[in-house]
Amino acid sequence: MRLNILRRSTRKTHEGAVASIISPLQELRRSCLSSLLWEDTFYESGTDHAKRIAALIAQCTPADVAALAIEARSRMHLRHLPLFLVRELARQPGNGTIVADTLAQIIQRPDELCEYLAIYWGGATTMTPRQSPLSAGSKRGLARAFAKFGPYALAKYDRDDGAKLRDVLRLTHAKPKDAEQGALWKKVVARELETPDTWEVALSAGADKRDTFERLLREEKLGALATLRNLRNMIAANVDPALVTARLAGRLERVLPFRFLAAARHAPMFAADLDAAMLRSIADEPRLAGVTAVVVDVSGSMDVALSKKSEMARVDAAAGLAVLVREIGESVRVFSFSEHLVEVPAYRGIALSQAITQSQPHAGTYLGKAVESIARDVPCDRIVVITDEQSHDRVPAPAAKGYIINVGTYENGVGYGDWTHINGWSERVVDFIRELEAA
Repeated sequence: MRLNILRRSTRKTHEGAVASIISPLQELRRSCLSSLLWEDTFYESGTDHAKRIAALIAQCTPADVAALAIEARSRMHLRHLPLFLVRELARQPGNGTIVADTLAQIIQRPDELCEYLAIYWGGATTMTPRQSPLSAGSKRGLARAFAKFGPYALAKYDRDDGAKLRDVLRLTHAKPKDAEQGALWKKVVARELETPDTWEVALSAGADKRDTFERLLREEKLGALATLRNLRNMIAANVDPALVTARLAGRLERVLPFRFLAAARHAPMFAADLDAAMLRSIADEPRLAGVTAVVVDVSGSMDVALSKKSEMARVDAAAGLAVLVREIGESVRVFSFSEHLVEVPAYRGIALSQAITQSQPHAGTYLGKAVESIARDVPCDRIVVITDEQSHDRVPAPAAKGYIINVGTYENGVGYGDWTHINGWSERVVDFIRELEAA
């Protein structure tokens, strides 16, 4: 006679709550889609995190790992993590075709060709006799990816440090599609490509910072991310504010909300322009019908920096997502939780982000108590929780449609079962909610 025995989890979050039972693929997804590879987090070192990812890859099918790498690059805008996933696939025999196909899709900038080599050889930039030769699948994938790039991109990303683009050509034995591409690749090998007109090149050559930035702004040659990241430098160089304002009034594509928040922190004189640009970038998004309760984790673990070089924390990424949901919802109430649940004033944009982070002390993680309070006191059609899922207390089922957006990278979490679980802080996670409900 068969006995139906309830399977109980013995796994716990870092804060002690019982974690959900999930599959290796689910654990791999939650470990990857918010991961800036090899960066330490609040509870886990970057090295341990990478080892855990590698162990999980071996437990998943190559097709699932490849699909995750493509999603991480194309939808979540991660760069190193997808390359790492493919490198681990290349360790397994019989994966040559899937490695080649995946590399050809996820490499979107020429410098990623060389970054893959560095990851492949464990941080080294050239192959030595002690290192393993480049796998056949890796060679084919790199060769196909190389063929996507024209002279400007190749010249822009052919760096002097580490592996060179010509090293990629020599290792892969890539074949040009025509005589024109063959001539271009000969220039790559000889390192005779025409120097591109970028702010990095101009400044490294000793050009005046103010003149350089003003010229590139007038000629519309400063990209969206370059503009946001260099606002502080442009202010220090006394660049004409009218030129900066005009650029911010233009198109700023493929920029996540937290990038605007970071730029406003460093360049408060342009906060109004940045706020308008951020809201304009999401103005045409389809709306979420009904009442939405957005609940943002502001506990201590959310204060960890996104990377060693970043001044932005995971709570900033979470606040950026809350700004996005606030704009696309028909009716939205925003809350923060740590020790308590606190409703945040109904601001928009940068003001909303600041209100979230300043709403209460950043201490414990009582997500269960927050969910219970929402169910009891806040009538809504859906609850969207943005958190790293390291709760102190048990998290009950949501009273309405429930979504937990995981912006952490930890092994265990609580947002499964009756909750719809989503990983990452790209704007795509909100697209998923909209598409799921439309279906």
